[in-house]
Amino acid sequence: MDRRDFLKTSTAAALGAQVFTAPAAHSASPSARQPDLIKTENAKPGASYQLTRMRPDGAKSFRSSVIEGYCSRQSAKAGETLEIFVSTAPVARFQIEVFRMGYYDGVGARLMATLGPFEGKTQPVPAMAEQRLRECSWEATTTLTIPADWPSGVYLGRLSTLPAQAEEPYWQSYVIFIVADDRPADILFQCSDNTWQAYNRWPENESLYTDPRAAHAPGVSVSFDRPYGKYVQILDHPLSMGSGEFLLWEYPLCYWLEKEGYDVTYCSNVDNLDAANLKRCKTMISIGHDEYWDLRQYDYVKQAIADGLNVLWLSANDVYMVTPFTPNGQGQPNRRLTRETCFGEFREEEKEAYSKVLGPFEKTGPDERDIIGARTIVPFNGGGDWTCTKPDHWLFAGTGMKQGDSIPGLVGWEFHGEPDLQRPSLEVVAEGNVWAGGTRLGRYAATIFEGPKKNFVFNASTIFWSQGLSTPPGHIIPWSHFSRPHGPDERVQRITRNLLQRSLA
Repeated sequence: MDRRDFLKTSTAAALGAQVFTAPAAHSASPSARQPDLIKTENAKPGASYQLTRMRPDGAKSFRSSVIEGYCSRQSAKAGETLEIFVSTAPVARFQIEVFRMGYYDGVGARLMATLGPFEGKTQPVPAMAEQRLRECSWEATTTLTIPADWPSGVYLGRLSTLPAQAEEPYWQSYVIFIVADDRPADILFQCSDNTWQAYNRWPENESLYTDPRAAHAPGVSVSFDRPYGKYVQILDHPLSMGSGEFLLWEYPLCYWLEKEGYDVTYCSNVDNLDAANLKRCKTMISIGHDEYWDLRQYDYVKQAIADGLNVLWLSANDVYMVTPFTPNGQGQPNRRLTRETCFGEFREEEKEAYSKVLGPFEKTGPDERDIIGARTIVPFNGGGDWTCTKPDHWLFAGTGMKQGDSIPGLVGWEFHGEPDLQRPSLEVVAEGNVWAGGTRLGRYAATIFEGPKKNFVFNASTIFWSQGLSTPPGHIIPWSHFSRPHGPDERVQRITRNLLQRSLA
């Protein structure tokens, strides 16, 4: 029997099965406290999640039409269903390996299920609609019911074609989704998936930045109902195809938190449209590039801070653009984002310098400094060193840092500045220069301020913070504006431990 015949024989029964539910397993109540859940989970065997073979359509293409897909929801809880949509061109059989991302003895992921094989089909590229919207209406490949024993986390589905003959190549890409839960936990890891989608250029060049009027034009929409294309804003990393921005900016924090055994649970941006989601944890972490928010997210986080939530902005360019969620064409809620306006007022010099790319916005949202401590300023990108200004602050305990000591390249590629110095408790703990394009001067400020119930809000003022925590398998350290971080740094790790120790006490 040759390989073609073997594949036909061994997979014939599976090809008709379009719904996957893992075997029932005993698990704790989804609302029960499980402080050792992450430690127990990471003691299980790991598996490599990485792509081996990925082929973009061309040198300037943002997609890999040979195999690509998306999920019907940003996040799902145990017992809920998730549809996975896949297209192959040319038509090819394929399988989906589902991985939970974590530490797993340094391997970086655990294989949770293998779905398929499936008979592929070429699904249509949607025409561009009003507001430059590209929204797919593909036929679902499979429906996945989230098993009760799948812990909250970020999950990657590795799509792999299955050649009929050994002489034929196989091709791969990802789909991504988040498994959420309702359990009380110490840390809420909020993925910045609104921003992943805002920068997604699939299929040709359609993101919130490609309107011919301006890069930040209002009234432009994107849909979660489409594959994540290749991310090329500052880092051309084809082997992240389909994963949004998670592998680039957020995974190093996930890997480090789970290595350290912290009690962490995960959510998407949209999950924080439910105020109760913020009330079950002591600390929320925003990580990476968290630029695009619905006003309801802002309101609920502001109220949560007033109620005692600690917030760690291990991120930058946060809460910059007001992008309300709306339903997709089938009426499914919260599947589209539309840029409406900006958070906070621009200074006159900012309006003048960036008049060709910003707005115009008739009415702005609330000042993001109220929940961050600083704001995005112009120039809003660049690179620089993270320089200590308050070495006696508890934040720096055990780091050995002195006044003026710097962590090279940790600030970038975007940051916060203009701290809210009118807030009595606000302290600037690090500040210094950044240079956009390598030469244009800007200033960043990392801040911390007290909440009303012995809680606090920390702003690291850099998208690159997680680069100082770990370098997981497959990770590439970024380079932007002629500047780069150096990877894991004991001082970044110690500062993060200090923040978590204080916020969880």
